[in-house]
Amino acid sequence: MKPTEKEITYQTSNSYSTLNNLTENTKNVWFVCHGMGYLSRYFLKYFGDLDPEENYLIAPQAPSKYYVTSRLRHVGASWLTKENTINETQNVLRYFDAVFEAEQITESNNLIVLGYSQGVSVALRYIAKRQLNCAQIVMMSGGIPKELNAADFEFLSSSTRVSLIYGIEDKYLDEDRISLEKNRAFELFGHCNLQILPFDGKHEVNIKMIKQLL
Repeated sequence: MKPTEKEITYQTSNSYSTLNNLTENTKNVWFVCHGMGYLSRYFLKYFGDLDPEENYLIAPQAPSKYYVTSRLRHVGASWLTKENTINETQNVLRYFDAVFEAEQITESNNLIVLGYSQGVSVALRYIAKRQLNCAQIVMMSGGIPKELNAADFEFLSSSTRVSLIYGIEDKYLDEDRISLEKNRAFELFGHCNLQILPFDGKHEVNIKMIKQLL
């Protein structure tokens, strides 16, 4: 007999990390989604040079953790794989809902949603599925999910700033892939304030480019 795959629902928990304090002086609230192989608390180190009085950062933690080296010392995490992607995406979206509720983040905040590498896909899916109004959307060194279309982002204001940032030496984004991602960006965010920002570098978090967005 072939094995039967069944499904259950159960309650779970997960961590997330923050940097700085949310006060009346805070100008920007960042929701930053790390790439594959990161942990949220280490990902936030890239943003340590941002003005702590004006910037409050929230980094959700991808749920699927694994050892990234054969010596079983360093732990990383992944958001999604091709296995059971639809259900796993719903789990991530509900987790993001819980983080937003816990942090009491509202549309009145100057909200910047940033995805790096694999984090681009979960960030964009959350914005689309929850119709999240953002001041800025930052897509760095990652790909736009194939199932998303222009109708998913029609709710965004024309003043929403959307940035596609990539390194010209990124081994994961060759010329054909970059051309595809650019076309997808114009297709989905052409009605917004869209900018394409290449930088001289590889597959990396480029904080210099991020600072230029402020």
